[in-house]
Amino acid sequence: MPKGSDLLVAALENEGVDRIFGIPGEENLDVVESLRNSKIELVLTRHEQAASFMAATHGRLTGRPGVCLSTLGPGALNFSTGAAYAHLGAMPMIIITGQKGILSSRQAKFQIVDVISSMKPITKMARQIVSASSIPSIVRDAFRVATEERPGPVLLELPEDIASEQAEAHLVPSHPIDIPVAHPAAIERAAAMILKAKRPLIMLGAAASRPRATGELGGFVQRTGIPFFTTQMGKGTVAGGTDLYMGTAALSERDYVHEAIDRADLIIAIGHDTIEKPPFFMGQADQKVLHISYMPANVEQVYYPDAEVVGDLGPTLKLLAEKLDGKLPNAGALLHLREHILTHIGDRAGEDRFPVTPQRLVRDVRRVIPEDGIVCLDNGMYKIWFARNYRTYVANTLLLDNALATMGAGLPSAMMAAMLYPNRRVMAVCGDGGFMMNSQEMETAVRLKLNLVVLVLDDSAYGMIRWKQAVDKFADYGMTFNNPDFVLYAKSYGATGHRVESVNDLVPTLDRAFAAGGVHLVAVPIDYSENTRVLVDELRAKVKDFEPAE
Repeated sequence: MPKGSDLLVAALENEGVDRIFGIPGEENLDVVESLRNSKIELVLTRHEQAASFMAATHGRLTGRPGVCLSTLGPGALNFSTGAAYAHLGAMPMIIITGQKGILSSRQAKFQIVDVISSMKPITKMARQIVSASSIPSIVRDAFRVATEERPGPVLLELPEDIASEQAEAHLVPSHPIDIPVAHPAAIERAAAMILKAKRPLIMLGAAASRPRATGELGGFVQRTGIPFFTTQMGKGTVAGGTDLYMGTAALSERDYVHEAIDRADLIIAIGHDTIEKPPFFMGQADQKVLHISYMPANVEQVYYPDAEVVGDLGPTLKLLAEKLDGKLPNAGALLHLREHILTHIGDRAGEDRFPVTPQRLVRDVRRVIPEDGIVCLDNGMYKIWFARNYRTYVANTLLLDNALATMGAGLPSAMMAAMLYPNRRVMAVCGDGGFMMNSQEMETAVRLKLNLVVLVLDDSAYGMIRWKQAVDKFADYGMTFNNPDFVLYAKSYGATGHRVESVNDLVPTLDRAFAAGGVHLVAVPIDYSENTRVLVDELRAKVKDFEPAE
């Protein structure tokens, strides 16, 4: 007769799981033994947080939940940041944690924490399994909850005595669940608003980047001929190379792309999720906002749409486009601003001073990454520059976090991308602060024989906060540190280390690293003085009453 852990692993196989990321403990040993006899690979990481980032990124890139595993107490709590990362970022994920026996316990309260209560605020569902025979139905329900809109993490706690309990149960087969298309009346109202608009503008947000959604988005944009911009997490949903692309709202206001946003009399917000830092602020008297997404809009102080279309994005947009075909003489009314916006954003990308400037860094990374290559950002000042300046041509090829915006996720997310797409170029871009938060995973990447380039931007500081500290006229205090020799640090893990010594050496170094294969760390000094020159002084000069963007 199978035991609970056998039923768990069989149920995971039934859901198509092929990898589990994590660090098992004593309370997981039955599960580990069941995994040993299964088709599922156990990917051992060096910290639970990295495992949860990898599982979340699996969900983000595939639409299918990634799975991570830990022991009880301290191991389970190390999943907290990854759970919040997935919860805010709408990434489907299954978290499995161990626990002491619940039928009897000879260890009193040793290591016991109420993980269920601690995780409930940052998961869609958190529950303890109390019967081995219920495992298949609980697992099926967990995957259903994790993937249905809005996607996110689900936690299952499996006590060790339930894992070892013998029981019989039938697996529960999965089946497709289609999201309803928007109501015809809502589509009619939306079409009337768009037909009436004199200066329409499309915004593509985080939910538009769901793997299931991206196919029809390009068709809607091209059929209507309405120019578009993206939020940070909406980049790539429609190819940035199209002549309708107006830019990305890396800041909330007063950047060059906001010249188009502020002039629009209708913003068609497709897939916007207010977990993102606001791409613009509502409030202009002559501007309407139409919300089109899987879920109704969250009403916020800065976002309160005038109308909503709620349903499966792809089919809904196709029906809406049919009502607009050939009927939008004003579709391109804002396109005359495009060249002005993109020229200013691309300014000084060719500067050859060293340390490298952010604009030059973004340009050079784009040069070595093919259209389908994947760049995974950690969090730091460079994220604004990549969001602003990096052109994307394929959905989910610039992975950044504009929701929780945690540090430490860049390397694990890139490792997951490299595992899923071994034939693509994959790069992690990390500040030195964020890289060191999970740099131990270099060993994991080497052990897994990944092809991965890790670009570390070296300024020996928590650069974004240090810059904000200066902009707000605080003293320069508490934000600097010393770094290891990154070349030797990479070597100590069995990776190859490189240090860029001149601006013209960056592209050749990255190309050599990709050509060689394996895991490479490329350290490059960065000059962040451009933050103030562009994001404060230049934008202050173009508008009155300017307040520096956060």
